[in-house]
Amino acid sequence: MSDLTDSLAISAAGMKVQGVRVRVISENMANANSVADEPGGVPYRRKLITFQNKLDREIGVNTVRVKNIVEDNSDFGERYLPSHPAANAEGFVQTSNVSGLIEMMDMKEAQRSYEANLNALTISKSMLQKTVDLLR
Repeated sequence: MSDLTDSLAISAAGMKVQGVRVRVISENMANANSVADEPGGVPYRRKLITFQNKLDREIGVNTVRVKNIVEDNSDFGERYLPSHPAANAEGFVQTSNVSGLIEMMDMKEAQRSYEANLNALTISKSMLQKTVDLLR
């Protein structure tokens, strides 16, 4: 039965990190159209999440954890908006480095990973329940 309870913990850890990943992606999407506030200002910078394996000493298995949430250092975009208060001398305003298409693909992947962990958790729970029923 230990293996089944371990699988519950592993699946729960996977669901937890995918939940954090969805939050970070949602924040990126919400700020995708942001621009700098003033000339030379910096708009919203895309955030990325990194994971790590971590030994859960209580159950003795490796589970996934959020390692860091870091900023994406890729270049900002530019948009020609000469009347904007943040426009430079040439009329360009810096825009966020968030790509809606990439965020949507990442969101779909996070959703599928969350669902896979949920299915594994459900199956483990069902197997555990059937084992308990057999032992009665």
